[in-house]
Amino acid sequence: MTMVESNHNHENMIRIGKRNIIGAGLFGICLILLGCTNESGTQQVQSLSSSSDNEPMNVVFILSDDHRYDFMGFLDKVPYLETPNMDRMAQQGAHIQNAFVTTSLCSPSRASILTGQYTHRHGVVDNQSPVPDSAKYFPQYLQRAGYETGFVGKWHMGHASAEPRKGFDYWASFKGQGSYFNPTLNINGDQKTYGDSTYISSLLTDKAIDFLDQQNQEKPFFLYLSHKAVHAEFKPAPQDKGKYEGEKINYPLTMFPSDFQLSDAEGKGYNPRPEDLPRNNPDFTYNYKDVPNWVKEQRNSWHGVDYMYHGQIPFDDFYQRYLETVIGIDRSIGRVIDYLEKNEMADNTVIIYMGDNGFSFGEHGLIDKRQAYEESIRVPMLVYAPGMVEDGTKIEPMIQNIDIAPTILGLAGLQAPANMDGASFVPMLKGNDISWRDKIYYEYFWERPFPQTPTMHAVRTDSFKYIRYYGVWDINGLYNIAEDPDESNNLIRNPKYQDVAKRLNASIFDWLQRTDGMKIPLKPDHGARFDHKYDNTY
Repeated sequence: MTMVESNHNHENMIRIGKRNIIGAGLFGICLILLGCTNESGTQQVQSLSSSSDNEPMNVVFILSDDHRYDFMGFLDKVPYLETPNMDRMAQQGAHIQNAFVTTSLCSPSRASILTGQYTHRHGVVDNQSPVPDSAKYFPQYLQRAGYETGFVGKWHMGHASAEPRKGFDYWASFKGQGSYFNPTLNINGDQKTYGDSTYISSLLTDKAIDFLDQQNQEKPFFLYLSHKAVHAEFKPAPQDKGKYEGEKINYPLTMFPSDFQLSDAEGKGYNPRPEDLPRNNPDFTYNYKDVPNWVKEQRNSWHGVDYMYHGQIPFDDFYQRYLETVIGIDRSIGRVIDYLEKNEMADNTVIIYMGDNGFSFGEHGLIDKRQAYEESIRVPMLVYAPGMVEDGTKIEPMIQNIDIAPTILGLAGLQAPANMDGASFVPMLKGNDISWRDKIYYEYFWERPFPQTPTMHAVRTDSFKYIRYYGVWDINGLYNIAEDPDESNNLIRNPKYQDVAKRLNASIFDWLQRTDGMKIPLKPDHGARFDHKYDNTY
């Protein structure tokens, strides 16, 4: 029995059985990573090697932006969406069916991926916070182990700079969010601007392949390909634009209040049919009374279906462009796989695909992420490793972004340092018995640019989710997600479930106390407000 736990391992664990995965040995160098502290308090890392006949495993980590967990062709959520390369990864590799982020926001999630830590521990609490100088990224440990490392794409943490960051031998990035067309990249310290309608997803893939082309296979390598897409404002590649124009949109039932009429949609940018409305679905229960007031009010905001992006784009066009932009990510995945196979590198390489956040498309009247509903916190995750993972593997336990760093270190034969909150799921990929968490935690901190979403903490098990809002006079949430996956019936007032709510509430505070999370970040204001309700006020 292999025991795998996070370093903060007081949470309950469950045992996961074998999944009949190929029992191939781990391609990795046998190194033990030890954390220690010198007199000044700075953490040092010492690597101890041991003999091994195995070669080190190469790793390619591909990250997309705001890709919703169920918008992949093989899941049939959108019947006409075509993602043949994601489908191939699932069919010939592993689909992580329950992948989550610990904070559904670009910078905090990306910092959690690199550090293996919760947001309240690494300190990148919003999209403006820089990464603390003391932070250690897992590619730094890979470099110590002899890996050649490369970063290509969106960094987007703290300072709006494209300068190379620690932990990477090869660098190709852009400032902030970048642009979909004709971007400027910093390539190993030199700026280069591209023209002729150069498309960002294609260009980043070109640079990723440039890095792969430089590998001589004498050293293991790690490549981090971090896409801009599919972040708003969605812009597909020219060859994909218009591909899904006029296709049917399946609006979620929770998009509409229980008393919503078709006439209420006039001028809103979406066009529901009678069967889309809760009132016409007698088997669907929508407890709209107990939807939090902040959620109801957010319908008419930048991140709400009735005033999304302040009226700049209709919902239906937004939906279509998103799907068309996903195609470019899928094409990028295919190019990377094809290159590795053509150059006989696939059998000792693991490819991990993941989204940095989820994305809501009308659920509860919301778009975007940040909140703790399923569409926001769940992400796509696929693993393709012909030399290790059996075709069609499905992994059901709850995996989080904090598990990426320990997992990639595990693929290199490295033990995660003690300050990481996540754990390696390499044993699951290999088919070993393993112990794993039975609950996950979520946190989001209020942002001044988007004041409609409050600070919140949540805990999710396989059966229930409890959401606690902070700083607003509003109702909390309790959902039986096993029976109510749409989270349409808030059970927080139901006497039958008070013990469940009490237990999960206590679990949140136990988690926060043992991970040094009992604090709410506070930042100074800079200038007047710019939300549409109270613009230009202080």
